[in-house]
Amino acid sequence: MIKAFTPLVGQQQAVELLIQAVKLNRIAPAYLFVGAEGIGRSLAARCFVELIFSVGKQGTFSSIDNHPDFLWVEPTYQHQGQRLTAAEAAEKKLKRKAPPLIRLEQIREITEFLSRPPMLASRNVVVIEQAESMAEAAANALLKTLEEPGRATLILIAPAIDSILPTLVSRCQKIPFYRLDEAAITQVLTLNGHQQILQMPAILSIAAGSPGEAIASYEQLQAIPAELLQSVTKIPSNYRQALEIAKQIDKVLDTEAQLWLIDYLQQLYWQQLHKPAIINQLEKARKSLLCYAQPRLVWECTLLEICR
Repeated sequence: MIKAFTPLVGQQQAVELLIQAVKLNRIAPAYLFVGAEGIGRSLAARCFVELIFSVGKQGTFSSIDNHPDFLWVEPTYQHQGQRLTAAEAAEKKLKRKAPPLIRLEQIREITEFLSRPPMLASRNVVVIEQAESMAEAAANALLKTLEEPGRATLILIAPAIDSILPTLVSRCQKIPFYRLDEAAITQVLTLNGHQQILQMPAILSIAAGSPGEAIASYEQLQAIPAELLQSVTKIPSNYRQALEIAKQIDKVLDTEAQLWLIDYLQQLYWQQLHKPAIINQLEKARKSLLCYAQPRLVWECTLLEICR
């Protein structure tokens, strides 16, 4: 059974707990995979589902994604009457002002999916990514499903126990995931062809033991135009330059990318200058963006203050 988790690096405790659940036929109605982004929670969920379906399976499927008893749910944006995942929004080059959400309609779809008995497997399985993004109405609707799941197992993926409603937590078996050590991160990045990230201290600092976060940060860095990146990674030499950089940031980057840029600049400036005042100023900018302040104004104030 351990072969099912071969793609997963580290997380021995989680793997052992999940394997034992299948071995002893004690698969819980609901699990909470809890830990930081990019350390293997989603991959572990896929491996676990494949293991569940491999026990007494019927039929052949090239991927669990086309299995009739499996549903994967992730946060979405609302755009012109359509729900779009983060990947779909990026593909359409939509400028996003707020993070995606698990919506009430998606919970209703889960309820409908679970209302029928499994077709081939012993149970239906639903995975909910970024469960912390559920609005209160969606979380309350999911609670009713967790109270009577039927022949089903739900896997919620979240960064921390306190990021979702305690009533949801109480109905889930907790499976902890931990940040990886340096050797494990090196292994994951090498296996995925991202050895160059190992030479980028600011990216590794942002990742903080999460290879997935390191890869996502590297890709985000590559998406920023070279000219803008060159300008923003240096302290503005005068007020006019500060205002021009703020204008370019607002024009080119959506809010999500701007929030990432703040993380990157905090790490970069700290390694280069070791000035707490600059780090604190950038932290104020983050809070303002999260409160939906006008981005250009936020960056103008921030860069003017740093310029001083």
